[in-house]
Amino acid sequence: MGVLPPTSVNTFFNLLFWVFFLVGFYVYVALARQLSSRVPIEGDPGETRTFGLPEAVIALILITFLLLNAVASFHAQSTTLNSHDLAANIVLTVVVLVVLAGFLELRRINVEKLAGFSRHGIVRSVFTGALLLLAAYPLISAADGFMRIFSDEGSSKQSIVELFNGSRTMSQRAMIIVLAVAIAPIAEEFVFRFFLYGVMRRYIGRFGGLIFTSLLFAAVHAHLPSFVPLFVLAVCFTIAYEWSGSILVSMTMHSLFNSLSLIFLAFPQLSDQ
Repeated sequence: MGVLPPTSVNTFFNLLFWVFFLVGFYVYVALARQLSSRVPIEGDPGETRTFGLPEAVIALILITFLLLNAVASFHAQSTTLNSHDLAANIVLTVVVLVVLAGFLELRRINVEKLAGFSRHGIVRSVFTGALLLLAAYPLISAADGFMRIFSDEGSSKQSIVELFNGSRTMSQRAMIIVLAVAIAPIAEEFVFRFFLYGVMRRYIGRFGGLIFTSLLFAAVHAHLPSFVPLFVLAVCFTIAYEWSGSILVSMTMHSLFNSLSLIFLAFPQLSDQ
């Protein structure tokens, strides 16, 4: 049996990638078209009667804080990492999440119902999130390839990877894994997809909210070469959340994405392949 030359193998995998890209593109376009024709009902993530002026004020304060933090991160030169900073980051993330959830409860907003925590079972949410992430990966990879045209760095060098590379002890790496796989997906999806997108959707519409929060999500990660891939990733997260009606789906996607990023970092030969 003959062996295919390397050129033929590369051509085959390039064609395979574009097939997967077209499939993923079709999936998300189809989901977006379904959303455009869907009439909001009570309990949907975009229910316009849920968030009011107090939430808009909190959203504005939170957006301002995130943007200022992003600007400070862009200008920061030091990448020195220590366990105290990591622990403080974890605590701050949890505090923001608890305060925001507590504020919504005081406003008598049914967070569990609105976020769709009980809409699907855990198994179904994980399965749906995994499939939608699989469909999103070719889109993210294409965006990463686009950014590589203008930069030697791609999305693999975003902040979480730099943190992992800069870690010096096993305890630091353990905290990074917990932060990336468990805490960050829960907190960021609650803040960006559930709260900020929910507020923005009311005042500037579904499309405007999707674009704005996705741009913000990409900006706060403070890594220019990753901006476009992270924007595409955030768009996929938002569409998945809105379509499924459950924040657990986008949380699953986020957690799996970060997990795979860390696996590719630990085994760079897989990423090269």
